[in-house]
Amino acid sequence: MKLLRYGPIGQEKPGILDSQNNIRDLSEHVSDINGAALQPDVIKKLQALDIDSLPVVTGSPRLGACVSGTGKFICIGLNYSDHAAETGATVPPEPIIFMKATSAICGPNDNVEIPRNSEKTDWEVELGVVIGKTAKYVSEETAMDHVAGYCLINDVSERAFQAEREGQWTKGKSADTFGPTGPWLVTRDEIPDPQNLGMWLDVNGHRFQDGSTKTMVYGVRHLVSYLSQFMSLQPGDIISTGTPPGVGLGQTPNIFLKPGDVISLGIDGLGEQRQTVVQG
Repeated sequence: MKLLRYGPIGQEKPGILDSQNNIRDLSEHVSDINGAALQPDVIKKLQALDIDSLPVVTGSPRLGACVSGTGKFICIGLNYSDHAAETGATVPPEPIIFMKATSAICGPNDNVEIPRNSEKTDWEVELGVVIGKTAKYVSEETAMDHVAGYCLINDVSERAFQAEREGQWTKGKSADTFGPTGPWLVTRDEIPDPQNLGMWLDVNGHRFQDGSTKTMVYGVRHLVSYLSQFMSLQPGDIISTGTPPGVGLGQTPNIFLKPGDVISLGIDGLGEQRQTVVQG
């Protein structure tokens, strides 16, 4: 299933994509695409629906983030060997964990705002993992049982805030609009191998990132198990699993976003995003 949320900011409704790429309304079955709707028993009920009998949503409504009410937005740093190399960093012996404020989450095609005093706003196409069942001290063997599905994320980053000022990475990752998420949450059954997905990102039509989840250092199964040793993962939580090479920081000379730029990105099976950059 491809679950989604549509409508104006703050008024999104739950939906599902049918085989003809039409949005169908799910409001009679779930109140929202949130943690409660992503638990295994609810997913099973939704999978049993006759999608073509659901009301069709007409027009071209705005798409919101594909998950609402996310409690934790957990990110993994330097998780692609080729990206670590382009930034001059070494592959970490354990996953690097940092948090992105949930207030950064926005729709997949909403504008991206450059923060005030920003010098180096950058892009990062990433595979998002959405939790559907509480995970606490889970093994790698059972880790995937706790995953509801996957989504596309642009982990927008302000590099000067992130690395050139004191403290941790969070303040360079958490500005409003720094977390475009969606267009869909694709349930786990539709993505049999999350470690074999092509991913790309363009800025103004130029391809900067062209990679694959194959080069991920720590895969989805390991990350879910690893994170669950340090914190419980709750339904609706999102893990953003890192980016392949081709970020602006890795260019010679560096290239960073400016107002008017258009970012397009996608991952195999998870859809595409398109954002216009504006001054915040």
